[in-house]
Amino acid sequence: MINRRMFAATMAACLMTAPALAAARQTPVRAQVFRSPDCGCCGAWIAHLEAHGFVVDVVMTEDMEAVKDRHGVPASLRSCHTGLIEGYVIEGHVPAADIHSLLEQHPQAGGIAVPGMPVGSPGMEMGDHRDPFDVILWTGSQTRVFSSHQG
Repeated sequence: MINRRMFAATMAACLMTAPALAAARQTPVRAQVFRSPDCGCCGAWIAHLEAHGFVVDVVMTEDMEAVKDRHGVPASLRSCHTGLIEGYVIEGHVPAADIHSLLEQHPQAGGIAVPGMPVGSPGMEMGDHRDPFDVILWTGSQTRVFSSHQG
């Protein structure tokens, strides 16, 4: 039988560990982003990630093609910048919400990409104009639509 003192001690222990457990679940996701120093939209996409809780380490490079080759980004999915997040490659102007979904679903894949530079995607905002675009998930040479965004 549990006495009051044992109950109070157990409750105190639970209350002391609860904040630590909550903080552990809210640890920011780290991203490494490779970008050209000449590209302004890359900086805007990085700001989008940071505004959505990512901690971003930026690597400036003049040889983005080598980065994409090294990380297996299919030629048809390439854009201007390349990110690495928890074992996935994030190519182009992928919305932060889609990255969070990828990390929650944790599919077997190389990564996700927004090919090209669609107007209205994160980092490519131009007023109220928004083009529709798809976020593509890839594994090797196989691709599928991960999510669609309407204009």
